[in-house]
Amino acid sequence: MNKIVIAGGSGFLGRALTDYFVKQNKEVVILSRKPGISQQQRAREVYWDGKTLRGWNHELEGAEALINMSGKSVDCRYTEENKKLIYESRLTSTRVLGTAIRQCKVPPKVWLNSSSATIYRASYDKLMDERTGETGQDFSMDVCKQWEAAFNESITPRTRKVILRTAIVLDPKGGALAPLLKLVKAGLGGKMGDGKQYFSWIHIQDFRKVIDWLINRPATGVYNVCSPQPLCNIDFMKLLRHSLNVPLGLPLPVSLLKFGAQLIRTETELVLKSRKVYPQRLLDEEFVFEFPDLKAAIENLCQVEAKKN
Repeated sequence: MNKIVIAGGSGFLGRALTDYFVKQNKEVVILSRKPGISQQQRAREVYWDGKTLRGWNHELEGAEALINMSGKSVDCRYTEENKKLIYESRLTSTRVLGTAIRQCKVPPKVWLNSSSATIYRASYDKLMDERTGETGQDFSMDVCKQWEAAFNESITPRTRKVILRTAIVLDPKGGALAPLLKLVKAGLGGKMGDGKQYFSWIHIQDFRKVIDWLINRPATGVYNVCSPQPLCNIDFMKLLRHSLNVPLGLPLPVSLLKFGAQLIRTETELVLKSRKVYPQRLLDEEFVFEFPDLKAAIENLCQVEAKKN
């Protein structure tokens, strides 16, 4: 069994996982609402609408793993319309995947379903691990809670199930790092807000290794997918400046961040919420991070990007 099925695999993280698994000579099938957008020549793309069992569900037969990353991007303004789409795209796709698995003669061995480390409340002091972490009541946290509930509702006795509470994945190809690097180069790489908020993260290489590791061991339940060393924003921005040889960076007050977020049609939560998340289960089960330290991670990513330019 060497087939990996990635639902919503045309996004940033889906493309990274596809590259990783095709290099291992796995058969990778991407379930996508827009086949062709990922430009993955060595993967097979199959149309799905994320709602109905039409023409894609047979792809799950005999799969080594199903990885669900489907859902509208949260990099948008939280209008009522966008909130509805964020909920529906996650909950509906998760439920229909559960239905498809139950109908399989040979179901996937494991189903890994995305969630987010933002499920935890803002924290400046307490490390939020899988057992003692505390959730809250805002929109983003509620999305995660409902998403995980939809996943847990699906009973799949022949398929192992894992929830991925993933922190911000660092990769200059996409996600949060690329725009932050642009800010630093433009001289705007100072602290954001008061700079005291914590930043939980994981290097793209470790993210891919965690997914592979979870597939190949008897893991079940919730895992925090993040480095064991969260860092406050003021120190994070200092590391970015150092790695790019930029000596100074103007600070960005909350008012300016909110104004900028309106201009580019996004929200400030990504940089202002204090995420202090800890991967207790990964450490207890002896997963070895290649980049547990943010300084080494940033330097590696900046070097990789510099070689390409």
